Amino acid sequence: MMRSLATKLTLAFLGIGVLGVLLVAIISNIQVRSRFDQFIFEQESNSLAEQLATHYAAQGDWDGVETFLSGLPGRSLPGPWIVLVDSAENELIRWPPNGQFQLDEPTERAPVTLDDMTIATIIHEPPPSWRIDGGLPPPETNFLRDVTTASVISAGIAVVCALLVGAWLARRMMQPINALTEATQAMVAGELGTQVQVNSRNEIGRLANSFNQMSHDLAQANRLRTQMTADIAHDLRTPLSILQGYLEGLKEGELTGSPRLYNLLYDEAQQLNHLIQELRTLSLADAGELSLNTQPIDPKALLERSGLAYVMQAEQQGVALRIEAADDLPELEADLERMTQVLNNLVANALKHTQAGTVTLSARQAEQAILLQVSDTGKGIAEADLPHIFDRFYRADKSRGRNEHEAGSSGLGLAIAKAIVLAHGGEISAESQPNRGTIITVMLPTQL
Repeated sequence: MMRSLATKLTLAFLGIGVLGVLLVAIISNIQVRSRFDQFIFEQESNSLAEQLATHYAAQGDWDGVETFLSGLPGRSLPGPWIVLVDSAENELIRWPPNGQFQLDEPTERAPVTLDDMTIATIIHEPPPSWRIDGGLPPPETNFLRDVTTASVISAGIAVVCALLVGAWLARRMMQPINALTEATQAMVAGELGTQVQVNSRNEIGRLANSFNQMSHDLAQANRLRTQMTADIAHDLRTPLSILQGYLEGLKEGELTGSPRLYNLLYDEAQQLNHLIQELRTLSLADAGELSLNTQPIDPKALLERSGLAYVMQAEQQGVALRIEAADDLPELEADLERMTQVLNNLVANALKHTQAGTVTLSARQAEQAILLQVSDTGKGIAEADLPHIFDRFYRADKSRGRNEHEAGSSGLGLAIAKAIVLAHGGEISAESQPNRGTIITVMLPTQL
């Protein structure tokens, strides 16, 4: 029969509590008995020494000490035998006269003093560690019995407290675990994004926070996957529908072939192929298999290459295209074609959203990295859209991307740019203010 974790924890707390209480009770009982025996022996030794000193003071010598000792009660001696020696260690008397003496064994000594002078020494056996032979008089026996009874009662109370505290702690510890279990089962049932309440900052609290973050990320990833699937279907369906429509017209004889029609069909096929290539690039990046043919690249030459590709478009739009980079910048170890693809995408986006003004391509050194920036004075990006511009198929202007069909509007450009930059060990970020422009920064290490 399986026990719950709460039961196991309760039993564990109870077992630890019982073991601790038993050890404390046993050790303390042994110590009390030992110390009590020592105390009784010392009391008996001191009492006998005082009586012997009184006898010596009355007699002026040790004559008649045997008679004195024989008249003492049986429990007045510190042990079954004693030896009395003078200050010079000469033996004066042994008591009882016919007793067995083991002076070579460990012994205790008690001085007999008179007027602050030691006149003799009592030698007797040491006190036993436990004296349970019933030789103690009733007061001492009652005391030890009371101590033992108190220890047993205290142990019982401690065991009950350990059980109650253990059950309470086990229940408190199991509450967040049960909550995590229920949340996990909810996620298994398809309720992604389920959150649990975090009431502590300990290990379980950190586990709950990690679970909440994982649940949120899974829900977000599922939403993005669903949206991406819908967007891929839409962007593939658009050129395919156009191709199918014109080809059916040609097949049925409703349309007549012409260079304009062929160019239109070719453009749609190109758009379809472009989207497929972008999806393939992203899938390779996700799998960590995006190949890079790295070589030393002059950052300024890289910017000039992208600027030259768009200089005519910029002039037609009335936009000033500038290159700002020093001639002595360190070379980059990068894939020329891939990084050109990144910059071309950034420049194309900047020109698309800048009707008049300036687009600037700049480069500068920052510690062990080169910062490439594409900035414009266009309409900028809304604050709500800025964190998502590198997401796949994300479009700040939803209606534009969904209703108008134009090359390069798949919503994958910035996602691909981010994947390529990350593959180079770099970072990409964006800053923007509405109606004041946008700055896209690419940080690349000088060496991979």
